[in-house]
Amino acid sequence: MKRLMAMACAVALVLSGCGLGTSGGFVPTGALQGPLRSVKSLDGLSIAIGSKNFQEQLILGKIAAILMRSAGAHVQDLTNMPGSDTSRQAMIGGQIQMAWEYTGTAWISYLGHDTGIPDKQKQYDAVRKEDAEKYGLVWLKPAPMNNSYGFAMTRKESDRLHLTKLSQVASLPMKERTFCVESEFANRNDGFEPMLEHYGIPLGSGVPRNNIRTLDTGAVYAATSHGDCRFGEIYTTDGRIKSLDLVVLQDDKKYFPAYNVAPVISKKVLDKYPQLQDLLQPVSDKLTDPVLIDLNAQVDVDGREPADVAMDWLVKEGFVSRD
Repeated sequence: MKRLMAMACAVALVLSGCGLGTSGGFVPTGALQGPLRSVKSLDGLSIAIGSKNFQEQLILGKIAAILMRSAGAHVQDLTNMPGSDTSRQAMIGGQIQMAWEYTGTAWISYLGHDTGIPDKQKQYDAVRKEDAEKYGLVWLKPAPMNNSYGFAMTRKESDRLHLTKLSQVASLPMKERTFCVESEFANRNDGFEPMLEHYGIPLGSGVPRNNIRTLDTGAVYAATSHGDCRFGEIYTTDGRIKSLDLVVLQDDKKYFPAYNVAPVISKKVLDKYPQLQDLLQPVSDKLTDPVLIDLNAQVDVDGREPADVAMDWLVKEGFVSRD
């Protein structure tokens, strides 16, 4: 209870401060095109859109804000919130009415389950049902993209070893089974050590402890690219996968939970403006792993603004034209 009160206070302070109301920055607008041209106007809707404070969430938040503004809604841009807990408490508390959320994150971190569900549809169905019953939040159909944990290696080594799947790691000599991981994944109940057991290479007898390096997230990518470890822990839609030309190994034994992103909207708002589903669903359906990797790289690697990246993509896909 103390933790919830602290988070609620933090949310209240953040939202009442002068920073977050404008921290999202500029939101472009345009005219709806293509499959969105016939969407009923959102005139009269005043909605606050939130996001967490990493690049993928900022891009997704801007996409939603651009679409709703272009459909006639008054949008309060509350993207760039400091962390998942803040975003979640703002959603439950009604300070925001829409955000993009990940099925696995909601299931484990918000709804308190010990382990995730690897099957995408089953994970989505479970989250949608429980979040609606407990909190009155509606999960629209998830996007194809899955920002899960994973492991990657350099393309050169993948080609040399003919290795593209996690199950193939067990076929390598012990000295080749070297890993770089971040501390959170190394210590999670559903993290590194259970993953090794799942793939038949348990810590100790399958992968010696001195074959493992624990690093910060950014350092994991650099160490993997430089060959300091054969396999590096990654997020499967991270833009650095593309810029470093890493090969993500297929989770062919289905260890990792599904982390598909979906628009989550307050039931009260969606009941009054059901056309929000018509507005968001065609766009969500286009958000695949390669698309998010490319969009994230434009922000993480090229230094572009999330709002510009979001607008350019919507125009390119024929959803919006510029005013």
